[in-house]
Amino acid sequence: MIPRHFLISTALLCGLAISMSIYVWRLRRREVLKPPPIAVAQHVTPPSVGPTERVILYVAYDNPGELHAQSISIPLSSGRQQRAQELLRGLVNLYLQKDSPHRLAANAEVRDIYLVQPGLAVVDVNSAFADGQTSGVLAEELTVVSLIQTLSANIPGLLQVKILVDGKERDTLAGHADLSGFYDVPQVSDLAKQLSAQ
Repeated sequence: MIPRHFLISTALLCGLAISMSIYVWRLRRREVLKPPPIAVAQHVTPPSVGPTERVILYVAYDNPGELHAQSISIPLSSGRQQRAQELLRGLVNLYLQKDSPHRLAANAEVRDIYLVQPGLAVVDVNSAFADGQTSGVLAEELTVVSLIQTLSANIPGLLQVKILVDGKERDTLAGHADLSGFYDVPQVSDLAKQLSAQ
């Protein structure tokens, strides 16, 4: 005669095996019926057109906490707004390189630049640019000053710059650099001189 506790244990194990089989079958069915993931639209940078020109980029160096003027040749359009976009995209591409002195997230990009008034530029970066930014007062300050100083050195007449993230206002870049207001270009230039002199 088979002991009663053995029969109960066997019945419980069989019930558990059947329940698990039903559960796995339902999970698999749900996965098969689930619609395929929707591809997220990526912002595609149009190829630059125009003659190659020598421009000055203000490149941030995290280790010494400095800003260095660097001359490079990039193709630039004749339109003022397109030139501004190509300048900042050139700077970001420099930061995306493997040996960059100021690393950004791999998919960081400048989405667009709008020259709203003669003296106002609005820079729109993607969330990867902001979220992948090294958090810290100096690192964030270097990023902001680098962008603004590169623009003002190559696009004459800028007085103010506003930075947006994915087309929206954001309080800070990564917790420190204030993005809620407008940056005064002459004040940023003074700060850039201080960061270059360190």
